[in-house]
Amino acid sequence: MTCDDRVVSDFLTEQDIARRTGAAVDAAVEAGRDLGLTVTDAEVLHDLFSVVVHLAPSPVVVRVPTVLPHYATPDSQACRQRAELDVTRWLADREVPVIPPSPLVPPEPVRRGGFSMTFWQFVAEDRSKEPDYAACSEMVADLHAAMRAYPGQLSFLSAAEPRFVTESLALLGNRPDLVAPSDVDRARREWRVLEPLVRSRSAFEEAFPGIDLQPIHGDSPPANVFPGVEGNLYSDFELVTLGPVEWDMAALGPDLESAYNRGARRNGMRPLNEDVMAFVNAVGMLRAISVLALAPQLPSLVEYMTPAVDQWRAMPFAGGVADRR
Repeated sequence: MTCDDRVVSDFLTEQDIARRTGAAVDAAVEAGRDLGLTVTDAEVLHDLFSVVVHLAPSPVVVRVPTVLPHYATPDSQACRQRAELDVTRWLADREVPVIPPSPLVPPEPVRRGGFSMTFWQFVAEDRSKEPDYAACSEMVADLHAAMRAYPGQLSFLSAAEPRFVTESLALLGNRPDLVAPSDVDRARREWRVLEPLVRSRSAFEEAFPGIDLQPIHGDSPPANVFPGVEGNLYSDFELVTLGPVEWDMAALGPDLESAYNRGARRNGMRPLNEDVMAFVNAVGMLRAISVLALAPQLPSLVEYMTPAVDQWRAMPFAGGVADRR
């Protein structure tokens, strides 16, 4: 057995992943029944970083995170999940089109079988609808306008997950099977430039004076607009955070930025700032590379993230942020 063989051997097999999915479904069903829901035909709707289960015939969907950093605990997950539940319930109460928490169970994370899970209202999907990312990007400005008044406390740029980036880049230094050593070296040098602006609100505000901060979705909302049969709905607020609106448009390109700006003008909001876009694009690419540290838990990530790594190699160092400071 070669050194590389030993490295690759820690990847989960298809059977391992199937067992993990089965355990998540069993936990969701058990938790749902304990909460008084009728469950006779649980159906997995999605299985990537989370297992998403419809507890049929109840109109309830459970999201069970399964692919997580090593330091994630049920307590830390529940803290983030409570923020998501609170924000989406607040938006739903104001008739913003979101997938809301299920009204059939308490709006709290539930622990079962080692998982921390959340319960959501089932919405039928219009599978005939092709994604219109330009329209969805314009919708993001409407969401930002609605979220500005959210009164809850949110951490600054927690969606960037700085601990995850730092620890993942350290781990990837020992994983040439996942990322080339030269790429890891560049990523670490870029992170030394970008990390202070991610971790410190005051450092960000000094670097980008006049850029307002507000509650934002946190996880590429144009890609998380759900095509319901009765209309599009914002979904998946797992990374809801306080930050610049640019964060929600990271890595989507000039055409979708222009679409967002149309929505911003319609809402009386400022357009996207070019310098902040360069910053969030650079951070977003480092997060994409860092995700490869999770590949042993989800081997398909290697193939899925290859185009992002190729794109990052062609970008200016740290998005040119160091040159602007």
